[in-house]
Amino acid sequence: MNYEIVTDSSANLTEELIEEYRIHIISLFFILDGKEYSSYIKGEKTDIGKFYHMMRDGKAMTTSTVNMSACEEVFESILSNGKDVLYLGFSSALSGTYNTASIMGEKLKEKYPDRKIYSVDTLAASMGEGLLVYYAAKQRKEGKTIDEVKDWVLQNRLNLCHWFTVDDLFFLKRGGRISATTAIVGTALSIKPILHVDDEGKLVPVGKVRGRKNSLNELVKEMQKTCIRSQEQTVFISHGDCIEDAEYVKELVQSKLNIKDVVINYVDPVIGAHSGPGTVALFYIGTNR
Repeated sequence: MNYEIVTDSSANLTEELIEEYRIHIISLFFILDGKEYSSYIKGEKTDIGKFYHMMRDGKAMTTSTVNMSACEEVFESILSNGKDVLYLGFSSALSGTYNTASIMGEKLKEKYPDRKIYSVDTLAASMGEGLLVYYAAKQRKEGKTIDEVKDWVLQNRLNLCHWFTVDDLFFLKRGGRISATTAIVGTALSIKPILHVDDEGKLVPVGKVRGRKNSLNELVKEMQKTCIRSQEQTVFISHGDCIEDAEYVKELVQSKLNIKDVVINYVDPVIGAHSGPGTVALFYIGTNR
């Protein structure tokens, strides 16, 4: 097909999927101990676990949105080869990345007036964004046009369900999502929040349970309420350096919903800086978010 699919490193796709479906990645950046790191470098297997170890040791991590030059470089590499661009971006309610890339896309339309440059706000995050990109890339591989794939994403993005839980409430406190008192009391009582991404693309708390195992079980219970055509689905699970918990959720998903295709990957450090070590997130197609 005469177009390429572009997304952000926040989609948390595995290197295997990126290579198989020829997906272009715009990298976001994070800063740790005064040093800036790229969240994704093509072909390199980053040891993400070491960054989570540093967070557990109390190292402060900050993040920045994607810069214009990074967007321009990726888009230009495609357009200059006579191909169109379908950009699927990180929720605009959580990051300025989509807006930055969209502005660059509009700017490049002047230079490449004969090319299609589409930007779609996925209203999704982490492997929720990644799962939409995966489905889009599969359709591209099957021969769907850029317009058909763009329209599919727009029509189905609010059916992409995200369910999260975190282990350390103080990362949510630092991000302003809960109060200091809630973090202190919740930690003392082993209260674990259940969160999801809503129709506006915002991460919002929707419940809480007591104990880590109960919070993991709750993710799958929520999935059972809304999951559609479960046997035919691919499900993504991301984690903040807690692979055993992610594997536990995978086993529940497979046993309770009869799903065979489950992909697990890290929450990258850019998102992990806000959710913290111990985050587990579950993504699938449902009747509604």
